Amino acid sequence: MLPAYNLLLMTYNSSLILASQSPRRKQLLEWAEVPFYIIVKSTDESYPPDLPISEVPVFIAREKAIGVQKHIADDYPEHIGKTILAADTVVVLDNLVIGKPTDRDDAIRILKALAGRRHAVITGVVLLTGKIEIAFADTTYVTFHPLTEDEIVFYVDKYKPYDKAGAYAIQEWIGVVGIKAIEGDFYNVMGLPVSRVVRELIIDN
Repeated sequence: MLPAYNLLLMTYNSSLILASQSPRRKQLLEWAEVPFYIIVKSTDESYPPDLPISEVPVFIAREKAIGVQKHIADDYPEHIGKTILAADTVVVLDNLVIGKPTDRDDAIRILKALAGRRHAVITGVVLLTGKIEIAFADTTYVTFHPLTEDEIVFYVDKYKPYDKAGAYAIQEWIGVVGIKAIEGDFYNVMGLPVSRVVRELIIDN
């Protein structure tokens, strides 16, 4: 028997639209056995400079969801009215947002700053169905062991984490050997607090 949220999504013909090309978010929804399509639209990921940090990922996720909703209206009318899931993840250290590294040197610099310290990973999520929006953010705290420069360079050169906020992926080598403690949802650090998303889908339907 399919989980209840699958039956609800299928019954109401509202299979989820994932507004992301992230292989990690795709994988997490597959693990949760939520039916979905992927539709993406390039979106400006800037945000107002006076926006509180805790609101930044939700703001960006909302922009992504709205962009895909307009894209669907123009080019995918068969998906109009379906629920759009958009998410954005930021890393925060010393009250500063750390985004994706610009290049190799930037990735090494970021990881040196994170080494031996505790930082926050905040994922903002927006579920948009027509004009109805469910928005929330989930925070996980991650503490790295002290890392040597050789370890950091090895990781950056082998895994090239240039598309990842904070210049690392928790499910890769550096997460396996370099993380001392995690407080909160592990999958949130991967890019989606999937258990909370599932529960919001159940409520939404």
